[in-house]
Amino acid sequence: MKSAILARIALVAIAAATTASAQDPVTATMATPSFVVVNGVKRAKVPFGAGERLEYDVKFGKLRVGNAHMEVVALDNLRGRPAWHTAFWVQGGNFLYRVDDVYESWMDAESLSSLRFVQDLEEGGKDTERRFEIYPERAIFIQTSNKPATEEPSVGQPLDDGSFLYFVRTIPLVVGQTYDFNRYFRPDRNPVRIRVLRKERIKVPAGTFNALVIQPVIKTKGIFSENGHAEIWLSDDDRHIMLQLKSKLSFGSLNLYLKSYFPSPNP
Repeated sequence: MKSAILARIALVAIAAATTASAQDPVTATMATPSFVVVNGVKRAKVPFGAGERLEYDVKFGKLRVGNAHMEVVALDNLRGRPAWHTAFWVQGGNFLYRVDDVYESWMDAESLSSLRFVQDLEEGGKDTERRFEIYPERAIFIQTSNKPATEEPSVGQPLDDGSFLYFVRTIPLVVGQTYDFNRYFRPDRNPVRIRVLRKERIKVPAGTFNALVIQPVIKTKGIFSENGHAEIWLSDDDRHIMLQLKSKLSFGSLNLYLKSYFPSPNP
């Protein structure tokens, strides 16, 4: 039973880690985004494309408890605008307790603002779905899985939990610099602070990489709390893919390691 509980904690925490963030620059000055025009449509220039997929081993201490993967599913059309559809899956556990969670995001291809966010969680045989429609032009969101669904205030250029990880890949990251973002679509959870700590060369199952180490700090409890010690290793190149995540919790360490990377066939 103890191993089942630890597996659940590890898997749910990894999902929360990659979802609990999102925001807009305050401390550091951001470069103006560059754009490309594809088939007459203006898009922000990004280091990813449809079909990109990253696969991870999830470990609690030395115990392997499951798998996770991130994917750019497609460039969809949502409410009349091109939108990147991304997804993050966490799967694992044991015969006593299983987790199968999916987090999906749609972000406007030009502004990189969130348009839709969906959580589809299956944990211990219990299913939970949360759906959010986000309207950047009106700075509101609607949780459509609630009945009745009501409008709630958001922020300009909102980001949700999943889209934040892709947004971070598009900004310059300088060692010693701190970046504050106030773009999470729920205003009371802002800001998120990103500290760029150092450069390292690391080895993960997918290979050996030069990496930038960042520390996210969020006004919340959990892995990325202000008192936490979570660190994320991003590839030190134009792609900024997530290579590794390590956290130190009161009950042990929770780690994620890249085991496979498949670039977009249509970069």
